[in-house]
Amino acid sequence: MAKIVTLGEIMMRLSTKNFERIFQASEFNVTYAGGEANVAVSLANYGHEAEYVTKIPDNLIGDACIAALRKMNVGCDNIVRGGERLGIYFLETGSAMRASTVTYDRKNSAIALAKAEEFDFDKIFDGCDWFHFTGITPALSDEAAELTEAALIAAKSKSIKVSCDLNFRKKLWSSEKAKSVMTGLMKYVDVCIGNEEDAEKVLGFKPEKTDVTTGDLKIEGYRDIFKRMTKTFGFEYVISSLRVSHSASDNGWSGCIYKGETDEFYHSREYRIAPIVDRVGGGDSFAAGVICGLLDGRDFRDALEFAVAASALKHTIPGDFNMVSRKEVEALVGGDGSGRVQR
Repeated sequence: MAKIVTLGEIMMRLSTKNFERIFQASEFNVTYAGGEANVAVSLANYGHEAEYVTKIPDNLIGDACIAALRKMNVGCDNIVRGGERLGIYFLETGSAMRASTVTYDRKNSAIALAKAEEFDFDKIFDGCDWFHFTGITPALSDEAAELTEAALIAAKSKSIKVSCDLNFRKKLWSSEKAKSVMTGLMKYVDVCIGNEEDAEKVLGFKPEKTDVTTGDLKIEGYRDIFKRMTKTFGFEYVISSLRVSHSASDNGWSGCIYKGETDEFYHSREYRIAPIVDRVGGGDSFAAGVICGLLDGRDFRDALEFAVAASALKHTIPGDFNMVSRKEVEALVGGDGSGRVQR
């Protein structure tokens, strides 16, 4: 199995119960979550060695956060302790035509104010096969953007494969700022992951005749922009999840992948997910499935099918972490999606 390092922010997630609105809630479910941490958890579940890097406060909340990661067999030896606070996000889970909403309380979190010199990247990347980051981390602050680039430079100095989930977050930064920062980081990236909004808002590539709000996806448009993105940045693979939102509780879910070396494009099977239990973290589980599939040496088509199946299963599980095993994902890829009791 391979060693994967991820870098980013982990937060306390406070979610309402029983589909309540936030102003109705008198209590919240408490878990811990973050894009890159979610990826690390999935990869650990699949048997890989996953190491998570961040900075969190040296207090009881930080201790609880690390305990949640260690429970999932994620390595925490390179987490820096310090700073004033752990970021928080509030989740109000939607249903039917009412969308889920996220409210952030993460300004001036420990990782947002961290400095690159606080991290020993030579040690962190020792024996590492793959490094994963997302566009969320550079969006936190200028310091976090500098930290991300320092990690990328160190990873590339050791010839480590790098993946990036573009993950545009309009509540963190503007599209103009995202483009100015992320375009400069793409030269370090081998595998680019993101949906149609990410490609447009972060890198300026938009698939033609596609409208995700109406569910009108023109697959041929994805091949075109993937090819142009590869020509511009030299990616080995460009990969996107595809979500058709019939409602907050009912989605179609698939993915597509472009292999630059051979100019091949592939669209996966589509899963109809209804009712959705929790879609937050679905994209992270998709990214982790892609990484796992490629590290396993699967054909790029098979790697995509593994990723789509893994992330479809995530939609059935509360919390950000994808609590599924490799065996369960492979069973779904093999066609066992009946939901029958396993005895």
